[in-house]
Amino acid sequence: MLPFSQAAENNKGPLFEVLSQYLTAPGTLLEIGAGTGQHAVWLAPRFPHIHWTPSEQPDYLDALLPRLAAEPAANLGPAVGLSVQDDAAWPDGPFDYVLTVNTFHIMSRDQVMHCIDQACRRLTSGGRFAVYGPFRYGGQPTTDSNRRFDESLRARDPAMGLRDQEWVVARFADHGRALLGDHAMPANNRVLVFG
Repeated sequence: MLPFSQAAENNKGPLFEVLSQYLTAPGTLLEIGAGTGQHAVWLAPRFPHIHWTPSEQPDYLDALLPRLAAEPAANLGPAVGLSVQDDAAWPDGPFDYVLTVNTFHIMSRDQVMHCIDQACRRLTSGGRFAVYGPFRYGGQPTTDSNRRFDESLRARDPAMGLRDQEWVVARFADHGRALLGDHAMPANNRVLVFG
């Protein structure tokens, strides 16, 4: 049995619909936190004009590699071990696209800032960075379920938790990247796209 995420299975279709608006030109994509690999193996073949590089923390590569081996695609590259705060671990790039799904709320604020910084350094001038996950708006979760989720994350680790959308937008603005889209997704999630 391959590692499996029901959330990834549920959101891959809606995620494809949003990404189709932005991943239009041929190029290269870095996926940060590829998890079980379900997004990589399903999305990459649907964007044959994009070379897809999945990455994951070294300790979690064992959950990613079996699916990549079981479901190869011509444009799906080998997985990269990546800890976002380890500058030396980042692939050189440049990348035309960066995608991360359900990672910002399990990273600390410093890790999110470092991720944005390092990814933007490797993103081409016209590149796009898409971030999927739950966010707070105006300092508040958007639903009761997101509030409970936020509280459970912070109880597990005070460094984790839903990020304020406005704070994330400001961090990208620090690197000259503007918010191009903010899309509603299943289960009270969003996709923020920067470029």
